[in-house]
Amino acid sequence: MKEERSMPDKSELLLGCAPITEKPGIDRAMRVAINRARHGKKAATFGHQQAFDAAIAKLVRDIPVDAEIAEWFAKENLVPVVRHGWKRIVRNPVVIAIAIALLVIGAVASYRVYEHFHDFPGADKARRLLTVGASNRSVLLDPLQTDAGALSDLFFLKHRLEHYDVPSEFAEFRTLGTRVFDDDEVRRVAQIWIKEKRMQFFLFPAEPDKDGKVTDFSDWRFVELEGWTGAVTQRNGVCFMAALHGGEKDLRPYLDKKKQ
Repeated sequence: MKEERSMPDKSELLLGCAPITEKPGIDRAMRVAINRARHGKKAATFGHQQAFDAAIAKLVRDIPVDAEIAEWFAKENLVPVVRHGWKRIVRNPVVIAIAIALLVIGAVASYRVYEHFHDFPGADKARRLLTVGASNRSVLLDPLQTDAGALSDLFFLKHRLEHYDVPSEFAEFRTLGTRVFDDDEVRRVAQIWIKEKRMQFFLFPAEPDKDGKVTDFSDWRFVELEGWTGAVTQRNGVCFMAALHGGEKDLRPYLDKKKQ
């Protein structure tokens, strides 16, 4: 029966290519293998092998080299250096993916800055009410069919809300329902649901500016959030917002109606 030869372990494999110099830079695994061999049972064998390897290396170094061959080795790069041009780097899929990601992040950041660049006091409250409009259903409101402009008296008599007036641009629209509720951030809010394109109106207290003053504006200013758009104006310290699911172009015809 033949004796099976066991596979050499990692240390034996490392010793087979152990360096014959003591130069720094040898990795830890090699240093450990050499140290064990020098202090182990095979120290003598390892020493003889190291001496033999050193003698062979010295013999090779002492072999005279022809001048032409020596010059050839001096001028040539035995290990060629591969230079990667910028075109190859740019075409790398990883570089392309990183560049696209940076462009997307930059575009989103720029849009956010642009979105808030023309903000007005109360814009954040208006955006919050857009989420209310998107999540609400008309069944949550008290049914009421009348002209939107006629609700000012109801808001004042029933809820003591002054100047909660619907602008003339939207005063003649017929309503489906209305309600008044308190919001932690917006405070007292009047919500009106009308038949025209399922549009919603919101009236809420104006936000003071940085100086603590409430400055009205008669023009229309827009806010957008998740596919909803609101047109906001501010009069007598109360903001009015007409909101619908769509863009600014869907609200413009109603705002320009007064000019026609």
